[in-house]
Amino acid sequence: MDDITRRRVEGAAFLIAFALCIPAANWLIGNAGTVCVPNGPCLIPVAPGLMAPSGVLMIGLALVLRDLVQRRLGVGWAAGAILAGAALSALLAPPALVLASALAFLLSELADLAVYTPLQKRRLMLAVLASGAVGLVVDSVVFLYVAFGSLDYLAGQVVGKAWMVLLALPLIHWLRQRDARLGLVPA
Repeated sequence: MDDITRRRVEGAAFLIAFALCIPAANWLIGNAGTVCVPNGPCLIPVAPGLMAPSGVLMIGLALVLRDLVQRRLGVGWAAGAILAGAALSALLAPPALVLASALAFLLSELADLAVYTPLQKRRLMLAVLASGAVGLVVDSVVFLYVAFGSLDYLAGQVVGKAWMVLLALPLIHWLRQRDARLGLVPA
């Protein structure tokens, strides 16, 4: 497989996975958790004594996948994926969470893009970590405030999303190493 085809195939796979994170997060928050709060989210433990809405895992993963879409397909595809993702999030979110879900997704992914873009060519691991950190904080604050008028679950949201970013770093490291070995240049 030539370099361009490999980038496009991998980019398409990352784009599909990114898109799947959105309905998964929206479904999880209303349907899966160790406890479901009446008129609130379903919660999962993310650290000892720390709970978060269950959708945090998919949103943390989406932040990393957006970076990979940009790395393989370019910033135009990443920006388009953000806009499509925000629309998809609005369409699939429970009615009470439509605005919070779409706005949090849009703003956090744009923040991720703004941090990732200047860093990614020189320091890929730092770019993914820093952009993920910024994106997960923006997503958490916006979602919780707009959806529930409270930041009660902020620490859990941040920790839950951070777990997914951290768990993705070995894959990012492997991809960077493989790209260097194969002479692949990011889009």
